[in-house]
Amino acid sequence: MPLVHGATPSILLVEDDPVSALFLSATLEALPARVRIAEDCAQALAAAGPFDLWLIDANLPDGSGTALLQHLRMADASAVALAHTADATPAIRERLLSAGVVSVLVKPLSARALLDAVRNALGDKGSDVPAPRPDWDETAALAALAGNREHVATLRQLFLSELPATRTACLDAFARADDAALRALLHRLQASCGFAGAAALADVASRWHVAPADAALRDAFVAASGRLLPAQG
Repeated sequence: MPLVHGATPSILLVEDDPVSALFLSATLEALPARVRIAEDCAQALAAAGPFDLWLIDANLPDGSGTALLQHLRMADASAVALAHTADATPAIRERLLSAGVVSVLVKPLSARALLDAVRNALGDKGSDVPAPRPDWDETAALAALAGNREHVATLRQLFLSELPATRTACLDAFARADDAALRALLHRLQASCGFAGAAALADVASRWHVAPADAALRDAFVAASGRLLPAQG
């Protein structure tokens, strides 16, 4: 179901695990999208629609994803359905596809895989994906510091002097699989990027914060930070 250009899709996420629900919803909101979370079949059926897409767990505390999809279809014949499951067996995949889902996502999955699947399901082939942000955004930096160019220059110099150590700490946390430490570092970095006007790095840090185990985002972070460091001279 193609979206109207510029429209924000509405998604019903059905997931009973709180950690998975947090990851999936935060990733989907980055589309951007409006996300409603339901923990089970009962909450999903009670959720106020309509929705552009349903993302349904194959196994729920009070029923199966296929049964839930059949009930949801009785009220809405137009929404697109995706399923997510930790069971990668062909039988489960075939059962879900036969029930009417357009794609089966196997957990654990990366943020990129989730977003690509959702965009494809909605018919969004990238026409509404924002253009890449510049390495330096002077307008944003000046706006954050009340138009004071001297303050921007001073904070940018400080930002660049601290960036190598911050980058090393982030990469070390990633290598240790310490998601909490990495998220804390990225949270602080996003604020610093805002004042310095490091737009592209802020964007990558924001997406990596959502999916700290994503190696592709780690590589994007290395590239974005590396483009800034030569400016130190």
